[in-house]
Formats: sequence, C-alpha cells, structure tokens
Amino acid sequence: MAVAMRAGPSQDEIRRQNLGALLRYVHVHGATTRAELTTALGLNRSTIGALTADLAGAGLVSEGTPKETGRAGRPSLVVRPESGRVYAYAYSVEVDRLRAARVGLGGEVLDRRELDRPRNLVAGEAAPLLAGAVKEMHHSVPPDSFCVGAGVAVCGMVRRDDGLVRLSPTTGWVDEPIGAALADELGIDVPITVGNVADVAAYAEHARGAATGCDNVIYLYGDVGVGAGIIAGGRRLTGHGGYGGEVGHMVVVRDGVRCDCGRRGCWETEVGEHGLLRAAGRSEARGREALLAVFDAADRGDARAQSAVRQAGDWLGFGVANLVNIFNPEMVIFGGTMRDLYLAAAAQVRSRLNSNGLPACLEHVRLRTPKLGDDAALIGAAELAFERLLADPLN
Repeated sequence: MAVAMRAGPSQDEIRRQNLGALLRYVHVHGATTRAELTTALGLNRSTIGALTADLAGAGLVSEGTPKETGRAGRPSLVVRPESGRVYAYAYSVEVDRLRAARVGLGGEVLDRRELDRPRNLVAGEAAPLLAGAVKEMHHSVPPDSFCVGAGVAVCGMVRRDDGLVRLSPTTGWVDEPIGAALADELGIDVPITVGNVADVAAYAEHARGAATGCDNVIYLYGDVGVGAGIIAGGRRLTGHGGYGGEVGHMVVVRDGVRCDCGRRGCWETEVGEHGLLRAAGRSEARGREALLAVFDAADRGDARAQSAVRQAGDWLGFGVANLVNIFNPEMVIFGGTMRDLYLAAAAQVRSRLNSNGLPACLEHVRLRTPKLGDDAALIGAAELAFERLLADPLN
C-alpha cells in the first residue's frame, strides 16, 4: 500500500518563519548587528541581508552603521526596531486604577495615562474611560505611524478563545466582554486581545525583565487577590480554557475566612489585601496605600502591624513552597502587592519556604522582584498585541 509523503514547508513558509524570527529577535533584544543576527538565527549573511531589507521596506525595522565599533574593517550594519512608528495600545484594568499606554515595537513605552478606578466600575463603564485615554494619546502619534493591535491585562479569569472575563472577584466582574466593549468605543479596525494580568506580566518579565534566560518561572501578582503567571519549559502555562494560575484560590485553611470567590480558606484570604488589613486591625481600610501604611507602621515598631506582617509573610512562604514543589521553577517573582509584602517580610517568606520546600526543588530557585516594575502588565499586554505581527510580519 502506498504511503502518502508529507510535503515539507514551502519556500514562502520558510521565508515567513525567518522574517518572524528575525523581527522577534530585534523586538526582544533591541538594536542588533547583522553579524549577531547571523549567529543567533543560524542563517547566512545574504539571507539576513534579504530579510532585513524586506522588513525595512515594510517600515518595521531600520538599518544603519553603529556609532562606534572600536574595530578595524567595515562595521556590520545595525538593525533597529521602528519603535516610534510601529506600536500597540496596552491597557491594564486593576482593582483601584485603569492604565493605558502606547508601546512601540521593541517594548518601549512611548506614552501613558492613568485613571482612578472605583471598585464597582463595570466593563461597560471602564471601556469609555480607557478609550478616552487612548484617543488623548493618539493626538501625539506621528502621521506615518501605524497601530498593530491592542492588548488588555485584567485581574481575573479570562477565556482564551474570545477574551471574555469569566470571573474577577476583586473587581466584581462576571462574564464581562471588555475586549468587545473597547472595540466598540475605539471604533478602530485592530484586533484586541485580553489576558490575565499575572500571566501577561510573567510573559513580559520572561521576555525582557528579571526572568530573561529562565525557562521555568512563577510570577505572583497581588492586589486584593493573588494570581500567578506560570512559564514552564519556556512557554506560558495557561490551562485548557485559559484559566490556569488562580493560585490565590488554593484552599489552605479548612473552613477558614470567606473569600471573595464565595469559598472559604483560600490562600488570598491570608496574604491578600483583606487578610493583612484584618490582621493589622484595619479592616475598614483598603487599597495599596493602606497596605503600605501597615508596612510603614511595622517598620516604626507598631507591634500589631509587625505581627500582621510576620503572619502574612509566613503564609506567603507557605504558598510559595507549595508552588515551588509542584512546578520546580528557577525563579519566583513577586509583583503588585506581593512585592510589597515580600520586601517587608522576606525573612518569614524564606524561612517558611526552606521549611516546606523540597530540598531538590530549592537548589536553584531564586526569589526576585519585577525588573519592569508596574510596567510589566502594560508591556505584557502589548506583547499580546504584537504576537500576530511577529508571527507573520509582512501579512
């Protein structure tokens, strides 16, 4: 019986893949010489020259001589992303604020806006505010620029297929189509991709932040709740529907405090905003400033604040130990309010991690704060928008 042979990739497919690989490399690493690209991509010089010419012709990169080489002979041309001309809009919907930015190819934040967000604000009300921020930024966009898309980072469970926010207990959203609402408000024909804030922040830190070069990473993001972005084997681990990483809802106390999700004893009831403020005797307060006030009081010797911070730090280490034992990461990054808590209670976190973590899993794990800071969510949201361009730059 004859066996059908599977045809290999066509020359056009290979060319598209190479164009995407080259543009992605320059997007992540910035200005790169042709010689470096030849080595990094494993292609010959003439192929690199042809690919860069195609990308330059499309306005995606530019080429020029380096300012100084310090070497004899003809210098290798430098390929740079057209950051000022090619851009994406990025949004971050957080518990107490809304942020919007224009991010250029190469990850450069070109412009930004920030708005306070009432905690009862629904998606239909948030969309006009975000769209207004974008329209304001659009006035300063150079006339020869073009937008490749938009990305949205949201605190909550986001359905991968269509970006529907299925559940966000900390913002009160249930089945909110924030992407569609934004598209209606903006009135522009560009794709809008929605992702979980911890997941996109992990994406950004892995590509160009603290976790560069690490293929196994956990990014913990905190506000009222706690979520995680997980990189496993160099790839984002988001689960079947896109809901992976809801680590704040692993139950750590049987019949414990009721969580915003409706269940009891979730990890975030101990390390999130409500748990820390409750332990510090400040249950009526809320927001990041209230948390920072507790950390400041602990630094100044307030006994109850110190006890609350130690307790929350111990719980943070407890949960991190479980995650380290399960995923065996090279790095754990603490973002949002988890960064503040980690810095205030690092001793408790490390002590509990060392007590509960498996020795083999602890051998190489590093604890870090985000290199990109609060911009990790915005840059990660922009990366979602750039993904289609990087996959097929000339289409």
